[in-house]
Amino acid sequence: MVLKKGQVAISLVCIVLGIMLAVQFRSNQDYRYSLQNQRAEDLTLRLSSAEKERDILQSQVRELQTTDGNAAYKEVQRIAMGAGTVALTGPGIVVAVEEERKPTTDNRSSDLYLIRAEDMLKILNELRAGGAEAIAVNKQRLITGSGIRQNGQAMSVNGIPFAAPFEISVIGDPATLETSLKMRGGVIETLSFWGIKITVSQKPDVQIPPYTGGFQFQYAQPVKETGK
Repeated sequence: MVLKKGQVAISLVCIVLGIMLAVQFRSNQDYRYSLQNQRAEDLTLRLSSAEKERDILQSQVRELQTTDGNAAYKEVQRIAMGAGTVALTGPGIVVAVEEERKPTTDNRSSDLYLIRAEDMLKILNELRAGGAEAIAVNKQRLITGSGIRQNGQAMSVNGIPFAAPFEISVIGDPATLETSLKMRGGVIETLSFWGIKITVSQKPDVQIPPYTGGFQFQYAQPVKETGK
């Protein structure tokens, strides 16, 4: 009888343990299932959000390509034109500058009758005052940092030496540019006294090459924009 009671007790304990384990297992399963559902829902929400962001970005790209993109491209082109890094074409004039190397009849040096860098600068200043939008000397594009220097009897433009004759290509209003050089007492009349011949030809389509030199900035730095 005692054995039977012990067996019954053990059986009850086993039943209770079995029920507890079953409940615990079911709880774990329910938790895992709930966790998986939460993760799935979270991933679904993230995917939906990413898809919305993708659609917005694609819409912005299409808008930029059709509207602001064209404006941005034009702005970049305008900046490149101002920097001189792109070839240009348009109406203007072509100025031929030649030296008439006539023998002198007095004690003056024949070098006085050669085109000098300072003479070229006078011509260029008159052209700029006349509204020149782009200038090239012997196919060398002039930009803000271009240098024109005298090297003996030769002249350097952007560091490249040249000897006469010179050809100056200019884009701008042809009539105004020509008038700026031919005005009475102007640069053409002054230089002709020294045997320098300047011929101006108006052209409907002047070709200006891009600047091919390098840009060096040792001290200048771009200003950092501050938050508004």
